[in-house]
Amino acid sequence: MRFALLVGWLGLAAHLVLAFFYVVSGLVVPAWALAGLLVIWLALLAVAIRLLRQRPAFVPLVPLAAVLIWLAVVSAGDAWLDWTA
Repeated sequence: MRFALLVGWLGLAAHLVLAFFYVVSGLVVPAWALAGLLVIWLALLAVAIRLLRQRPAFVPLVPLAAVLIWLAVVSAGDAWLDWTA
């Protein structure tokens, strides 16, 4: 149980580090997209906190999802909406 809790806290720390990438993507994405990304990040934070209490071993999946969502949004915006720095 302690190992799972440690994994959960490490996953939560990784998600908090990803907040930096979400915020600085404002250099590339428009304000409305940044607001949407930050709402998604906050929702994923709520999921991570809930998982930390109930199933801490699954918390590392949250930052993984956050990275995939961030990459998908920024890449799609670059490809289809011509978002550039």
